[in-house]
Amino acid sequence: MEKYNTLLYYCYSTIADAEQFAADHLKFCKSLGLAGRIIVAEEGLNGTVSGTPEACKTYMDTLHADPRFADIDFKGDEVDTPSFVKMHVRYKSEIVHSGLRDPNIINPQQKTGKYLEPNEFLAMKNAEDVVILDVRSNYEHNLGKFKNAITLDIENFRDFPAMINELAQYKDKKVVTYCTGGIKCEKASALLLHEGFTDVYQLHGGIIKYGKEAGGEDFEGKCYVFDNRLSVDVNSINPVVISTCYNCGKTTPKMINCANPECNEHFTQCDECGEKMDGCCSDACKEHPRKRVYDGTGYYVKIPQPVNVAKKAKVQLAE
Repeated sequence: MEKYNTLLYYCYSTIADAEQFAADHLKFCKSLGLAGRIIVAEEGLNGTVSGTPEACKTYMDTLHADPRFADIDFKGDEVDTPSFVKMHVRYKSEIVHSGLRDPNIINPQQKTGKYLEPNEFLAMKNAEDVVILDVRSNYEHNLGKFKNAITLDIENFRDFPAMINELAQYKDKKVVTYCTGGIKCEKASALLLHEGFTDVYQLHGGIIKYGKEAGGEDFEGKCYVFDNRLSVDVNSINPVVISTCYNCGKTTPKMINCANPECNEHFTQCDECGEKMDGCCSDACKEHPRKRVYDGTGYYVKIPQPVNVAKKAKVQLAE
């Protein structure tokens, strides 16, 4: 059976005319037969792409040949099937949405927390003067997190800045941030430094690189990923399941999206409840007229949603 590769990467590097770059990059990715999701902004790239090993190698070589992207650290997995159905390259104002656009506050190209390579993180993480800070969203750290990590009650990374005051008690500690691949830590650690934290670090390459290079020791549960795999195993040394079924409370590592596309909630659900609830988080979603067919995976290709005019207007005013 033919194998495929899935690449996870990001790069903070100035891209002039990023909107045109996004259009051109989409054509390039399609020419290689890749599928995936890439965000392009003036501040850089954030992507996950999947395709044949040859196509992925050409993609990596091409980006590395561009001086703007020469330092990209690709994290790769071998997969049985492509991790996406379609190829999307979208232009946005940020490659990870923080809601803070003042480069004097957050500019990962100028100032971030000190990088810790996986083995350095492994050696440091249990020290008494170290705080391990998860900067991901609730649904991600509910599925898996580092043992004894501080987690935040946030639905999206843009909620992180509002949580800074809750972290003030750790200003005299060594604060080590982590996320899936490292991209959120670049901005989270920069904001912590701006807010007066003095000894700030970040796990370079995130959970994924730590799993590959240090065995994932003490990462409890599974790691949420933003493709049709939904989650991956990280810990090959002392694995444990920490997540529980949203419906019955039974221990389960399975993460799905609600079968109701107007809900699309990310949540953990055991197979028994998946069959009983038809892949939905609630009875109301189970009865929804637009409910998608549940095939046991809990992953769905996105269905275009009706435009919420009021919400869109609110976002535009906020911007």
